[in-house]
Amino acid sequence: MEKTDTKLIVANGYDNIAEKHEEWASNVRIEERAKYTSILLDKLPEGADVLELGCGSGIPTTQQLAERFSVTGVDISATQVELAQQRVPAAEFIHSDMMQLDFPEASFDAVAAFYSMIHVPRQEQEELFRKISSWLRPEGLLVITMGANSIEAYYNEDFLGKPMYWSHFDSETNRRIIKKAGFSIISAIEETADEFEKPITFLWVVAKKSVTA
Repeated sequence: MEKTDTKLIVANGYDNIAEKHEEWASNVRIEERAKYTSILLDKLPEGADVLELGCGSGIPTTQQLAERFSVTGVDISATQVELAQQRVPAAEFIHSDMMQLDFPEASFDAVAAFYSMIHVPRQEQEELFRKISSWLRPEGLLVITMGANSIEAYYNEDFLGKPMYWSHFDSETNRRIIKKAGFSIISAIEETADEFEKPITFLWVVAKKSVTA
């Protein structure tokens, strides 16, 4: 497979490690994931419309959100979507590259993207944020994991046994892109935790769509 087929690398990778990844993810960054899930649970009203970009197998984030909200989960991996449909039957799921999504304006009260935007080629991310802004209602909430350092393309030939790809900007650039798309940033915090016995840092952004956006 050519390294230019970045989205195929991500899709095939997660297709092949779906259940292994679910088990691995349940044991890393637990407090971090819970912290940002709780922001959605605390700030949104019961029954809010939530779009989750990169829902994975639905465990644990989609499952928790679907207990209170109307959730639409999206993932580029068909296998992950199949697992999510089994694990969280209360939610709706779409198998798609998030760049190919097309929702009417003002469809959602919140968009969540936990550890998924980092797999989107960074040259596409500014456009994706504009799309996300259009999908959100005024003052809609965005809770998202971004990279904290500048990596145009990083390939790992053995991520849980399969090739994987990441791409992201540094924290300052990410903040600028998000503001440019029409968001007011509530918080932007770098969070570090060990993965495979190495410290990995992500930027977690909580933002609100500006009323004028």
